[in-house]
Amino acid sequence: MAEIVILSVNKSEKRGTSKYPTEEIQLDMNGIVGDGHAGKWNRQISLLDISHVEHFRKLTSSREFKYGEFSENITLKGLGSLEINRFDKFSSGNVEIEVTQTGKPFHSKFKDAGNYVMPKTGVFCRVVRPGILKASDKFTYHPKTFKILVITLSDRASTGEYEDRSGPRIRELSDIFFAKTGWRFKITNEVIPDDAKVLEGILKKAKEENDVIFTTGGTGIGPRDITPEVVKALLDKEIPGVMEMIRLKYGIEKPNALLSRGIAGVMGKSLIYSLPGSVRAVNDYMTEILKTLEHLIYMQHGIDAH
Repeated sequence: MAEIVILSVNKSEKRGTSKYPTEEIQLDMNGIVGDGHAGKWNRQISLLDISHVEHFRKLTSSREFKYGEFSENITLKGLGSLEINRFDKFSSGNVEIEVTQTGKPFHSKFKDAGNYVMPKTGVFCRVVRPGILKASDKFTYHPKTFKILVITLSDRASTGEYEDRSGPRIRELSDIFFAKTGWRFKITNEVIPDDAKVLEGILKKAKEENDVIFTTGGTGIGPRDITPEVVKALLDKEIPGVMEMIRLKYGIEKPNALLSRGIAGVMGKSLIYSLPGSVRAVNDYMTEILKTLEHLIYMQHGIDAH
């Protein structure tokens, strides 16, 4: 991976104006102290790689540009070759910042150079850990990989008597969804018996290590159907509307869909969804769940992605 070196740190008191180089910048949880873009929002700090400045200059046969003239807070070398996504992080010493947006809306009414380059190539971040940055400091890049855990509950499938089909189907649909977002992701499958203690043990560990957890099976009313009880006891926040809508929508044509007790919510650092154990039900549930999953991830991380 290319070395990421800070060439200049820049700020300006007012938005919509070019920034000027300064010896160092002090970061607090609102962004850069004394900068017009500081505040409790997503785009506290802007990054721009020097390669994009040089490319713009060559295309326009224009003059040399000063650091900060493109309205960037931090001018860098080594950023241009990276495939940067939301939730990736950069660290330098005690400082850590998180990517909240790449590019921004183009405003043609502004005439300065920054409003033409930053919307296409700028990287916007918020502060995770405050501190001081200065020219010659180096960033370490930490790409975010979303972790998705799929748990199948089935006594027969766990002993090999029955082929698990619903878990692989969730994995397949999740793979398609996350590939479209452009985020890096890793999906893991587990098959366990319909055992409350086993499920509880897995979830207590998984809720701090995964971003999304799907369970399939155990949502009925049989003596071994224990999934909703276990999951609900571990939830920090329930999201009832998702499952209520699914039951109602598909229950109109297939009344048995109304009998599922699947739930959804926030559990630790994870979003969790409990689905029935049939492939047909998985298809129905995932069709609706995936419509709001990306937005829920932004909400959970406090990012306004509108």
